[in-house]
This record gives sequence, structure tokens and C-alpha cells, in this order.
Amino acid sequence: MPTEQDFILLLNRHQNIIHKVCNLYMDDVAEREDLFQEITLQAWKAFTSFRGDAKFSTWLYRVALNTAITFFRKDKRQPQVLSAEIFPDKTDYHDPVEEQVSAMYKAIGQLSKIDKALVMLYLEDYDYKEIGDLLGITANNVAVKMNRIKTRLKEETKKHYEYS
Repeated sequence: MPTEQDFILLLNRHQNIIHKVCNLYMDDVAEREDLFQEITLQAWKAFTSFRGDAKFSTWLYRVALNTAITFFRKDKRQPQVLSAEIFPDKTDYHDPVEEQVSAMYKAIGQLSKIDKALVMLYLEDYDYKEIGDLLGITANNVAVKMNRIKTRLKEETKKHYEYS
């Protein structure tokens, strides 16, 4: 039977997962902190159900993503869009790579919560089967969704350069 000490040790070792999810879904620092606490609480509540069939990090991703996706559902919030303040405008110097990264983050910020989760897991080098297992969909469905997301992100970043 897992103990509170086991949970704290594992959570401390893998808290970067929770931070990544919070940063992906929330712009505001206070909202990120609230979401971090809610994910931690939900992970603690579910910890007794962790059987060790999957790695703890995989299990924690599932808890974190499910919590993030549903956390503000009661408030019926609009999808979060990364604000321009995160990427300050440097009028005296323009780095093309920095502009591309900024445009990509902005485009990712406009995705649905599920699509953001797919992108995050993809960028973490999870394969389609692992992503599907985490999100409860088939690997084929993940592949189809990722192709659509990649197309959308290309279109959105292309728009950014057409309007800049």
C-alpha cells in the first residue's frame, strides 16, 4: 500500500510535469498556482488507485491533464490564449527564430485543451500509442489529430508572418 511519504517523494521527483501542464493551460500566475494545487490534490486523492502498471510519470500526466481540462469547466472559461506580454516586443532587435517560437506558442495557445495536451505529450517524445493510452483514444486517432494540429499550426504561424 503506497504511503504519504511515497507520494511526496514521487511528486517532488516529477513536479515538473505539473508545472508544464499548468504553464500550458494558464497564463495568469495565480491561476497556474491554483491549478497546480488542484492537480496535486487530485493526484493525492487518486494515489491509492496507482497500481504501478504504468510509470508514475505517465500516471501523473493523465491526472494532470484530466484535471487541467476539467478544472475551470464550471466557470465555462474561454480557451486560454498566450498573451503578448509573455513575448515582449523588442523593437530595436528582431530575432527571426524568436519570432517563430513566439508565433508557434501563440498558435498553440489557441488550440483546444485536448489538442494542447496532444502537442505537449508529442513534444515530450511520447509515441502515438502512449499518447492514446494517456488520453483514452487510439493511436490512429492520435495520428489523425496530430496531422490536423500540425496543419493548423503551420497555417496560424504563416498568418503571423503575412500580417507582420
